[in-house]
Amino acid sequence: MRYPIWRLCVFMATMVWPLLWLFEAWSSALGPDLGKVLVDRLGLGTLILLLLTLGMTPLQKLSGWAGWIAVRRQLGLWCFAYVVLHLAAYCAFILGFDWSQLGVELRKRPYIIVGALGFLGLLVLAVTSNRYSQRRLGVRWKKLHRLVYGILGLGLLHMLWIVRADLKEWVVYASIGALLLAVRIPPVARRIPRLIAKKATSATKT
Repeated sequence: MRYPIWRLCVFMATMVWPLLWLFEAWSSALGPDLGKVLVDRLGLGTLILLLLTLGMTPLQKLSGWAGWIAVRRQLGLWCFAYVVLHLAAYCAFILGFDWSQLGVELRKRPYIIVGALGFLGLLVLAVTSNRYSQRRLGVRWKKLHRLVYGILGLGLLHMLWIVRADLKEWVVYASIGALLLAVRIPPVARRIPRLIAKKATSATKT
């Protein structure tokens, strides 16, 4: 395994936040509505991890360091773990495992449907993230995993629907997402190595 220490650091950094939030909930440090706080934090954590996962390829191209790509799959799986915890927290604290309330919630809060679609997309990507699936699907694997772009759109729409009154934070995440998608546009992606080579040449001359 390459970059074991780097991988371990990423693992620890992503694992610590849910444990910290659960400890805060246990110690009554999240206020009277701790369930909503946990749901919101886990949902935001899912979006941040999704953006980080998408950021690994551009970072590798910009820096030339393969360590970014080495943790991309790990970050993607952690993203799925967070969304599972997000869904579990919603079922436990918002629904109280009262499934008769789900229909009412869907009518009152249709953004839940958008979030559910994003969850299903992440489920598909997590299940097929292994090497066996890569070999079995062949060239179709890359096409399937382009679902991540649509999932990002669903995640941002889900968040937008929730924070309609205060868009400042949403604009930050949406802008980062737009940038990460823009650098994948073929003309832009082709220019990145040229810019890096040009900067490297200029640096050696000086």
